Amino acid sequence: MTAGPVLLGAARTAADRALERASDVLLDGVPAALADPVRYALAGDGKRLRPILCAAAYRALGGTQDAIHDVGAAIEIIHTYSLVHDDLPCMDDDDLRRGRPTTHRAYDVRTATVAGAFMIPLAVRQLLRAADALALPTATRAAMVHELVDAAGASGMVGGQWLDLAGVDRLEALSETHRRKTGALMAAAMALGAHAAGATPRVVAAFRTAGMRLGLAFQIHDDVLDETATADVLGKTAGKDRASEKATYVRLLGLEEARYAAHEAAAAARQAVVQAGVDDPELLGLVAFAVERDR
Repeated sequence: MTAGPVLLGAARTAADRALERASDVLLDGVPAALADPVRYALAGDGKRLRPILCAAAYRALGGTQDAIHDVGAAIEIIHTYSLVHDDLPCMDDDDLRRGRPTTHRAYDVRTATVAGAFMIPLAVRQLLRAADALALPTATRAAMVHELVDAAGASGMVGGQWLDLAGVDRLEALSETHRRKTGALMAAAMALGAHAAGATPRVVAAFRTAGMRLGLAFQIHDDVLDETATADVLGKTAGKDRASEKATYVRLLGLEEARYAAHEAAAAARQAVVQAGVDDPELLGLVAFAVERDR
């Protein structure tokens, strides 16, 4: 079963509204020269998969409060900061993101760099606001902050970006890059949903594992899409990895083997969820969607 367009549309709308609310509160009083590029970056036409995963994990474990979408907004703020920095000339040097000019093209490199850095503390503030709305215990709030910042740091997203910049040419190293750069934040999204639902440490760990495997599946599928889709469909530059001779699953394994590897990783993510005693169609549908999407 995959997540249908109605479900995804409603979930994405909820995620977008939470992000808009967060922007209104967090950027109140911030000088326009800094607030405007942050708003620009956050308002891009993203898939919002990470906040959607967070909410789905929460609901799969019995959570019912709408404030879970505010937790998702914190995750999306971190994800968006990473995209702003990833697109910079010193990183991937990209001109197009989510169907629009990248933030450093819409503004300038200095502004985009500062705006991206500013989003990191904004995300933590947003997570604490969401924890307040959910009336979570102090220990749970602390665990959730650690979850988010660890996923964004050297052992997670930042470490993955460092490996990416260093360049890899072996499958094992590429997998580790994908796990950190993409998997860590998806792992945090699912773990944060579990934390918010009051799950046991065993279930939180299982959801974290599922998210990590799903992130690998998602990124391998991105490698496939970079090879097969157009920029109009992707909303970002297509074929850039091939043009730069960057190591990808497609380059190392071939197109069909890369597709197979993505589906294997998604199956492993599903297994982790089911082994935790959860058989939720919405959450499992999102796992399948990660490797069946067209952008």
